[in-house]
Amino acid sequence: MRLLLLHSDEFEYEPKKKAIKAAEEIEKGLVSVDESLVVFMSVEETDEKNYLEAASQAVDEINKVADELKIKNLVLYPWVHLTSTPSRPDIALKVMKRIESDINKANKYEVVKRAPFGWYKGFTIKVKGHPLSELSREFSPGLKAKKEIVESKAIEAEEAAKHEFYVLLPDESLIKRDEYRFKKKSTFKKFFEYETQKRRISETPPAHVALMQKLEMVDYEPASDSGNLRWYPAGWVFKRLVENHVTETLIDYGAHCVETPIMYDFHHPSLEAYMNRFPARQYTIESGSGSYFLRFAACFGQFLIGSDAIISHKHLPLKLFEMTHYSFRREQRGELSALRRLRTFSMPDIHTLVSDLDMARTEFRNQYEICIQMMDDFEVEYEAVFRFQTDFFEENKQWIIDLVKVIDRPVMIELFDKRYAYFICKFEFNVVDGQGKAAALSTVQIDVENAERFDIKFIDDQGEAQRPYILHTSISGAIERVLYAILEQSAMKIKTGVKPSFPFWLAPIQVRLCPIGDDQIEYSKKLAKSLEKEGIRVDIDDRNERVGRKIRDAEKIWIPYIFVIGNNEVESGLLKARKRDGSEEEFELKKIGKQLSKLSEGFPRQSLAMAKLLSKRPIFYSAN
Repeated sequence: MRLLLLHSDEFEYEPKKKAIKAAEEIEKGLVSVDESLVVFMSVEETDEKNYLEAASQAVDEINKVADELKIKNLVLYPWVHLTSTPSRPDIALKVMKRIESDINKANKYEVVKRAPFGWYKGFTIKVKGHPLSELSREFSPGLKAKKEIVESKAIEAEEAAKHEFYVLLPDESLIKRDEYRFKKKSTFKKFFEYETQKRRISETPPAHVALMQKLEMVDYEPASDSGNLRWYPAGWVFKRLVENHVTETLIDYGAHCVETPIMYDFHHPSLEAYMNRFPARQYTIESGSGSYFLRFAACFGQFLIGSDAIISHKHLPLKLFEMTHYSFRREQRGELSALRRLRTFSMPDIHTLVSDLDMARTEFRNQYEICIQMMDDFEVEYEAVFRFQTDFFEENKQWIIDLVKVIDRPVMIELFDKRYAYFICKFEFNVVDGQGKAAALSTVQIDVENAERFDIKFIDDQGEAQRPYILHTSISGAIERVLYAILEQSAMKIKTGVKPSFPFWLAPIQVRLCPIGDDQIEYSKKLAKSLEKEGIRVDIDDRNERVGRKIRDAEKIWIPYIFVIGNNEVESGLLKARKRDGSEEEFELKKIGKQLSKLSEGFPRQSLAMAKLLSKRPIFYSAN
């Protein structure tokens, strides 16, 4: 069955003449409904055997959308043109009537209208223009799993486990949560409250949403499932830079890069067991007679590679890495929050096979320090949490204290009495946003289950097969969350009167040249070429605008260096930059490229990926 759901300000329809012999007998006349959810419906051949189930599924989908939009008026409109394989007319009419009957029995709508079946009708509709005003749904009886959220048993186990929270200080003090004196309004206090109260739903849009749109980096995609975003050129540049930086960092660390499928067999014995130990919700789909799920991490593919590989103790630690495009988690709709919590995301995943717990601790520490460096590279502030099975914490307390001393700040300690997932130990670096909600970026976990589950083994120095421990690591977290972190912390700076900025290496546009008039455009083009040779992303504002307007427009998108180019600059070869922090700096023409390129030293380079001349660039996002 197929549905097209439109949130309308006004909807009118009028039956004209019968289209089929089996058309309903009605009285003709114009029907008009004010603000309503208009549901165009097609019943298909695949619905015929279980048409009552099809009707029930349709009612569920209609109610979900109506509840989300808080709509009290409903129009049911049979429209065969949604499908190329319509059902028999008599079945279609039964389904339509059953949907109408079930909806009326619930008595939740003020107005319910069903357009007559089997008639040619004229209609006029005025659709609202918001992301949820135009939605489509497709489902079939017997494939209900395609639309349901499948939850792992680990979610239930996590809720059943006993959790205790403490604060661990660099001076080795371990203090119960209720006995620790938090600083008022500190992000650490907000983080603790978020973690312990488990309030995940956002009632208002987070601050980064307006910024990601205003900066023309990312936006919602109303034609997709909620939690899927579109990326504009500036966002694409940012995304590639973060991905490349993470990838090169891990290659330098010794990772073996791989690529694995996004779809796996639901009933593969190892995968089905693993999913029940991973606290996440999955997308499930049907293909032919098989059931599949979309990966929520790169674990499966890397484990299956490890299972098939011939591994010696000399190869350990063995690091397998993939930058996933994409991973999928069917988060609950109320928990979705732009870049913070999505359903489709890019996740850098590295899994490290180690011989024993000593090697696990060593690599955990190494990766922990890489994560710290990564957060510094992004210039984001974070709070740390360490989560342990209680007996592991007691046996490794000094090692844990030494980790805390590296970042020299209070951290949250969470202890759980029963292992509800595959790990016995993990840490996370979390960013706290303006709403007091937290999101994990970097993480490292010690996995003690999956080597056996996936039959991963290595040959030790005695020639015997052994099971390794596995470290699950993301040194940055989801790429989308890196932008979320920077934008949320920028929004907090704006509130205090501080100009927000990107790290220079991450700025989508690093330099803007603003020629005063047409006479300086050719000079600006030559200068731009010389800067590009040094790896600088530069564009030219060649529009017929006043200099003040050009400067303001550059500042609106946080460009770090703005150069106004007039006759004096052309003749003298001296250029004065307006910097993002409000200061000015003078450069010699011959040295400008080298000086600016030093600001990105050690970081990846990426071309502009959009038109160099502003006159050739469209507006991708407008609030109007």
